[in-house]
Parts: sequence; C-alpha cells; structure tokens
Amino acid sequence: MNFSRGLVALILTLSLHSSLFANYLYKDELIFNPAFSAEVEKLGSELYQKTGISLRLLMLKELPHGKDMVAYEKEVLSEFGQPTILLTFSQMDTKVDILANESSLYSLFDKKQILSPVASPVQAFFIALFYSDSFDSFKELSGSYGGTIIPLLAQKAKESELLGKYSGSMFNGYADIAEQIAANKGIILENAVGNTNKDSIFVVKILFYGFILYALFVYAKKKIYMRKQNETK
Repeated sequence: MNFSRGLVALILTLSLHSSLFANYLYKDELIFNPAFSAEVEKLGSELYQKTGISLRLLMLKELPHGKDMVAYEKEVLSEFGQPTILLTFSQMDTKVDILANESSLYSLFDKKQILSPVASPVQAFFIALFYSDSFDSFKELSGSYGGTIIPLLAQKAKESELLGKYSGSMFNGYADIAEQIAANKGIILENAVGNTNKDSIFVVKILFYGFILYALFVYAKKKIYMRKQNETK
C-alpha cells in the first residue's frame, strides 16, 4: 500500500514538474497542427534545458474582452516562476508582442529588430527616404529593419493559406528569439532553424525590390513621356 501511494505521488510529482516546463506552445487557438506544436516544443525544450529560459508562444484568436496585449501577457507571466519570455499573436486584434518577466532577458535578444515591419536595410532606406520629415527620423527609420515576423504577416494570402502564414511567421520569430538567446549565451541549439528560416524573408525582400524597381521604371517612363510631350508643343 505504501509502495502504491509512493508510486502515485512520484507520478504526480513528475507530471507536475513536466507541466511546468513543457507546453512551449502555451496556448493555441488557431493552428491545431501537431507538426507545428512538435517543432515549437522541440526548440523550446532544448532552449530551456541549456539556458534555463522558457520561451513560450501564444497563438490567440482574440484577446479577452477589455484587456490589451501587455495586460494579458503580464497575467500569463504571473503563472511562471522561472525566467520566461512570451511571444504573443492575436489574429483578430492583428497584434504581435514580446514580453519577459525579467528585465535582464531583454539584453539577450533584439525585440525592436524582431518586431520590425521592415525586412531589409534597402527597404528601410526607401521607407526613410519617402516618410521621414527630419534627419533624426530618417536615421531612425533607416536603421529599423530585420523583422522576422511582421513582414511575413503583412503578405496577402488566400483564406486557405492563412494558417500557414500565421504558423510560418510566428515560428520564424520564435526561432529568431531562441537563436539570439543561444548566441548571447554562447551555446549551440541542435534544433535551431538557422539560415533556413531566412528563406521566406528573402522572398519578401525580392517582392519589395521588384515593386521598387517597377515603380522607378514607371516613374522614369512617365517623365520621358511628359518631356516628349512638352518638346512637341
């Protein structure tokens, strides 16, 4: 009897211990894809084992009524004692955020870069060129790039492709955070995505550059046409 009670207690203890450190896809109201969940769990588990940092992903349909993103994240973070970073996406609110329960964790990854809506330095330069109203704003806009989530989320997709876009962009960001933490900690993640997660960003860059070149071509063609029109008058 005592042996049985001890065995039950051990199982409960192990189950509780596992539940505290598992479920790196902490909440999923959108994807429901076992393969996606497995990839997040695999990378998150390795990161925790080697750094003691929990990186958790929340995929929400919508934020609870009356709560903003940060308030909701703080509520979730209160459930964890260990160093924890939340990467949160809310579909209906069209919001993405990263929040940590220890300020020192922010030194291990570049939140501004990861959440930048701009993918490349060339794209940032053109945006700064068109939208800055001062030299300071030009420097700020031209220096803000490298986003690994929002440039993908911003791409148009058919209804049937939305879940793929959401899972791809959020895992891209999740992996970016994990890899930056690992680099700053001087460790190697066997399950790191590495350069392969940059392929989709590369596609975004190509599309953007193509748009810019096309716009410049149309502009130049229009200017030439107008000049010829003026010369014939």
